[in-house]
Amino acid sequence: MLTVKDPPTDFQLPPHNEAALEGLREAKNVDSTVALAASGSAIATSTISPAGWLLFGLAYKPLVRVEKIARLEKLTTLLLEEFKSKGIQIFPVLQIEDKNPIDLFIRFPRKTHLFISIRSRGDREVVYNESREALQIRRKDKHGLKVWTPCPLVELADYEKWLDKNRALFGMSSREAQKTPTAKVLVLWPPTKAVESHKDHLYTEVGNMKILALRRKGTAFVIQKEEITEFITAWLAKYE
Repeated sequence: MLTVKDPPTDFQLPPHNEAALEGLREAKNVDSTVALAASGSAIATSTISPAGWLLFGLAYKPLVRVEKIARLEKLTTLLLEEFKSKGIQIFPVLQIEDKNPIDLFIRFPRKTHLFISIRSRGDREVVYNESREALQIRRKDKHGLKVWTPCPLVELADYEKWLDKNRALFGMSSREAQKTPTAKVLVLWPPTKAVESHKDHLYTEVGNMKILALRRKGTAFVIQKEEITEFITAWLAKYE
């Protein structure tokens, strides 16, 4: 466990937990015509005024926005129910420059951090090409593979770099941002799933779970949506 100084008493974190969940719900329920009229907007920083909850929805492209926000709302609700007593802090939809937002940044202060990317490619299978260090997509009814771009593994590595540069948003010292154990997690949303035929050395054990651990600019774990609470429970147990 890290020993770090507390932030100033007047320090305020970006919207998280219940406040962020409220924002997700408002973004999901906003009139679609209003959302489309402002579809070019995005979250410029992690600090959002009450009048700006709509931006939670506008951080994503119109075609994926409704489903994405609904998924984030569902997972945020689930994780608060499961881990609030453990001190979890959930920050959804953090915009980083011109890249896809961080879907969920999760903190268990002074214990561990997790970056969560939620992705779905429809009724397809995800394959890791080890020689090319690339994720590929395979349709179940066709032969052939297509490289997944932008690569979620690279995006997760970028998110970790972003945190080091923007640690002041969370009241972190440089030591806490760099030294806190961090998990980068790609969550596949049904019906998308990873093939079960990857080589054994690409798997690792976290608690009682056997999980794909793919190395591309660091290590990222690949799990299914229904495994997220079990994974976080097992990961957190390593640092309590």
